[in-house]
Amino acid sequence: MSEFRVTAVRAGSRRPSVRFEPMPHHSVNALLELAQIGPRDVVYDLGSGDGRIGIAAARRFGARAVGIESHAGRVEQATERARAAGVSGRVRFICQDLFDADLRPATVVTLFLLPEANWLLRPKLLAELAPGSRIVSYIHEMGDWKPQTMRYTVDRFGWYHRYYLWTVPVSGRPDGSAPRHRPRHPSPAAS
Repeated sequence: MSEFRVTAVRAGSRRPSVRFEPMPHHSVNALLELAQIGPRDVVYDLGSGDGRIGIAAARRFGARAVGIESHAGRVEQATERARAAGVSGRVRFICQDLFDADLRPATVVTLFLLPEANWLLRPKLLAELAPGSRIVSYIHEMGDWKPQTMRYTVDRFGWYHRYYLWTVPVSGRPDGSAPRHRPRHPSPAAS
């Protein structure tokens, strides 16, 4: 998810609540470069916010992109930004919960989530994406599924930014077995 961060998981729900937090522009480019985006790719940006990842994928790399965003106002904003950037024929934005989106057409999925949300999405990603599809995440990992590649950039203020890349294996599981544990996070009741 590129534009949202998980802030909590509602009691009795598998779905995290999220808040809008745009990815820095330099990180958008670094994330797409790590995924080696090209004109034949279909990039799905989960939590697309203002559309910056999909627009960059189309404008800079010639890819097609689909942004999945649950906030209707942001879908309208992103659609307008794509039109203004001249890429509306290659990018579309859908108002939908990212857990309900059909990811099968994607060759690349971009995420900007906290670890718990990545964990919750992981089975869906492995079930729906074709072997060889790439998943890239800004800042956070996927529990015990170790990334194929990890890169850092340093911004002009000296802040480090992490990027992770995974490729969906033929088996549909990172190591051929069931996940061993969930990432540790404080429970909402503990706060």
